[in-house]
Amino acid sequence: MATLQSTDERPAVESGICRVINAGVTPYRETWDWQVEIAQQVREGLSPDTLLLLEHPHTYTRGRLAPDSDLLLDTKALAARGIEVVETDRGGLITYHGPGQLVAYPIIRLRGRGGPHWYVRTLEQVIISTLAEFDLSAATVEGLTGVWTTDGQRKTAAIGVKIAGGVAYHGFAINVNPDLMMFDGIVPCGIKDREVTSLAAELGVAPSMEAAREVAGRHFCAEFGLEPRWQA
Repeated sequence: MATLQSTDERPAVESGICRVINAGVTPYRETWDWQVEIAQQVREGLSPDTLLLLEHPHTYTRGRLAPDSDLLLDTKALAARGIEVVETDRGGLITYHGPGQLVAYPIIRLRGRGGPHWYVRTLEQVIISTLAEFDLSAATVEGLTGVWTTDGQRKTAAIGVKIAGGVAYHGFAINVNPDLMMFDGIVPCGIKDREVTSLAAELGVAPSMEAAREVAGRHFCAEFGLEPRWQA
């Protein structure tokens, strides 16, 4: 995982840029702490807007309003599948993160850009544009957050964010080629009557994670009017 420079070593922050970091596979709790650290630095003007692109080990994350009943596995079953459960401070309910899923954590200033509703709708557009580049048509569904197949029945990407002190963190997850059976252990985002899908399931073949990161990072920066500065 990339590390941040100390305040004394860091050059002056340029405006209009986004640091895009390929963080590989990182544990959820570690990445959450990292986001909080970056968010504080963005808030203080010590870091530019930042986008983390990564995968997590098998993890169920529960948003602030997630009921216990949406987790369908007991402790023994969770251990058998190697799944960690983490209570988070983001919005939304319960979802799954794991290998084969591209997770994107934008840590950006929202002041002067728009409010929470605008931000989530903009993230949805980033996802739709990303999927379109891989020849998968997708859309939003009125009253639901996230991105879906055009018939509105299968969810391709989930969104859950936190905004504090004018800076957003957490973000979105695009199902590239994860083990979709992992979603059977939860009620994904509290929605019981629709399925979860992936690029691989819809197209019969999945792009590489490297390609997915590049496309998602590029569309994110374009949508928010930022110049990407890629870093490993």
